[in-house]
Amino acid sequence: MIERMDAPTPIDLDTWPRRQHFEHYRRVVPCTYSMTVELDVTAFAAALRQSRRKTYFAQVWALSTVVNRHDEFKMCLTASGEPAIWSVVHPSFTVFNPERETFASVWAPYDPDFGAFHDNAAALLAEHSRATEFFPQEASCPANTFDVSSLPWASFTGFNLNIGDGWDHLAPIFTLARYIERDGRVLLPLAVQVHHAAVDGFHSARLVNELQALVSDLTWLGQSQQP
Repeated sequence: MIERMDAPTPIDLDTWPRRQHFEHYRRVVPCTYSMTVELDVTAFAAALRQSRRKTYFAQVWALSTVVNRHDEFKMCLTASGEPAIWSVVHPSFTVFNPERETFASVWAPYDPDFGAFHDNAAALLAEHSRATEFFPQEASCPANTFDVSSLPWASFTGFNLNIGDGWDHLAPIFTLARYIERDGRVLLPLAVQVHHAAVDGFHSARLVNELQALVSDLTWLGQSQQP
């Protein structure tokens, strides 16, 4: 399992190709943006229906895997406001309590082994599925996390978050929706929200394309620590 948190590595501004872009979208024109896409998860959904694995955690793991490939999605600010990169970031995701119609926010350490990550996340779900606290875990959420939410009750073609005074929030935010069936295919709406100081359109598009490739390659779904 990957370590929970270490100190982020400051970016060398003298050699960073995006220095001017960062400074423009951080200080001159502070700017976030969101994009909503549809991923083809036809084979992914079919495979999970035949598996004991939970779809939500497979989605979260796939997002975490692609996020951890690229520094722009692991960016943060130092105490002095300079950009830095975490070596790894972990997903913080929502757990719904149907009796109270509220949700809790929990986090799980990212593990490149899907089976290990799934089993740990499933244990968290079982432990906190009836949580009454917003943040029920005894251990506080580390700074090197990013947020994932799910709206399995409805599909959407657009989703945007408005974060008050959120110009220091460089971590990406992902929102998943209910599957859509169209022309014999199963589609997953995904909203991606990012800070333009950290992420350009090229980077968002690369993430989406790599995520599509990952959910189309089902070999990792067989990873497991248990038979």
